[in-house]
Amino acid sequence: MKVGLLDVLGARQMRYWNTFLNELGAEVVTPALPAEDAYELGRQSLPDVPVQVQLVLGRLLELGNVDLVLLPSTRAVSQDAWASDLAELLPRRISGLPTLRAVPDGGPGLPGAALELGQQLTHNAGQVRLALSKVKLLAQPPRESMPPLSAPSKQTVAVIGPDSLLRDAFLMGPLRARLDDLATHPVWADQLPREQVEERGQRATTPFGKPLPPGERDLWGAQNLLEGKGAVRGLLYLAPARDAATFSALTRLAASARKPTLLLELAPEVSDWSELTAFATQLAAPPQEHPL
Repeated sequence: MKVGLLDVLGARQMRYWNTFLNELGAEVVTPALPAEDAYELGRQSLPDVPVQVQLVLGRLLELGNVDLVLLPSTRAVSQDAWASDLAELLPRRISGLPTLRAVPDGGPGLPGAALELGQQLTHNAGQVRLALSKVKLLAQPPRESMPPLSAPSKQTVAVIGPDSLLRDAFLMGPLRARLDDLATHPVWADQLPREQVEERGQRATTPFGKPLPPGERDLWGAQNLLEGKGAVRGLLYLAPARDAATFSALTRLAASARKPTLLLELAPEVSDWSELTAFATQLAAPPQEHPL
């Protein structure tokens, strides 16, 4: 069986799944095209969907004839069908795609998902148990700590957005370079200790008192954790272009902030950072020159 693994949506468990599948005797196929080419391929096929979905689609089309493709699960915000049902929605929009399967990208559900997948692929419990033993250490979460909150001669800005975007080197590369040019010190939400983010995110609810969806809890938890830090001068919110659900969630979040904010939509074809330049200038001004 040929199984595709994609370096998309901020995937962190490529090594885990690659090792596990090889232990089961599967042929693992990974993308080879430059990310720019894969993205353009997806954008030409579905021009109206979020940028991260276009990149996923381009990678899928590149793989060609495979039996199964594993996609990292992502945590959805309110009304976020692409994050919650990507493996089901894409084949409805593009015919001829291989079977897609969403799998955990870490966390306590990872071994159970691997067990279920292994049983379905091999129907050999002993082989699956052996494969799981080989990847047990790879499933261990990394040791977490708060990232540095300041840097000499730089203004600290909290950068808040979905992990699937912040961890994507292709989609984030130009912005990271621009932030460095502007002498800012970004503190990235995806690098915060997960336990602290989740604990603070649990405190936020909808206007009707109901719990928020997991992805929205992450965003609220990151803001709650970072906004109270004295070193943080402002909050930069990042949404993938054409992702209306994430943009709406971040708009609601920014409205509750007590420090200067900026919301940007990111796409590889967008290179105008004039708003970001003005925002960095605002943060560099003495505190009394911009209201909290």
